[in-house]
Amino acid sequence: MVKPVVVSPDAGGVSRAKEFRTTMESMGYQGKTGLAMIIKQRRAASDIERMDLVGTVDGSDCIIVDDMTDTSGTLCLAAEMLTKNGARRVFAFCTHGVLSHPASERIKASTLDQLVIANTVPVPPEFVADPVLRKKVVVLSLAPMLAETVRRLATSQPLHQKPLSPAKM
Repeated sequence: MVKPVVVSPDAGGVSRAKEFRTTMESMGYQGKTGLAMIIKQRRAASDIERMDLVGTVDGSDCIIVDDMTDTSGTLCLAAEMLTKNGARRVFAFCTHGVLSHPASERIKASTLDQLVIANTVPVPPEFVADPVLRKKVVVLSLAPMLAETVRRLATSQPLHQKPLSPAKM
């Protein structure tokens, strides 16, 4: 990654983005990982009037970190904003990929290079059938991590010994 910047798509996710940045730094990006945030002004619950970027992303690979994406409207608008502000590439990691309509169309048309989600909810069929979406959306399986957690608990081993990581499906 080139000049990585972890991005929170809203003020409420800043602590999550900071934790993600800390993890990246522990994996070799120490002192090299930036942090940015998008501030949304809403007219109504699902109506974004304006978005402002706090932080610098010019020439950087950005990783948007969020807990979930449903229709992917905010996610795709955030990716577009980062691209317009000079981001080299834009990735997103969302734990729960609900991916309700019209997420597939939005993601296909977006400036997102890749969206990584965990398999906490079923992936809609169009994400498996469409070759563009198959390339843009990566689904990680939590099964190995959960199995390792159960094994450690059953054998009274600490959960923090080595990283527990999901497997790519």
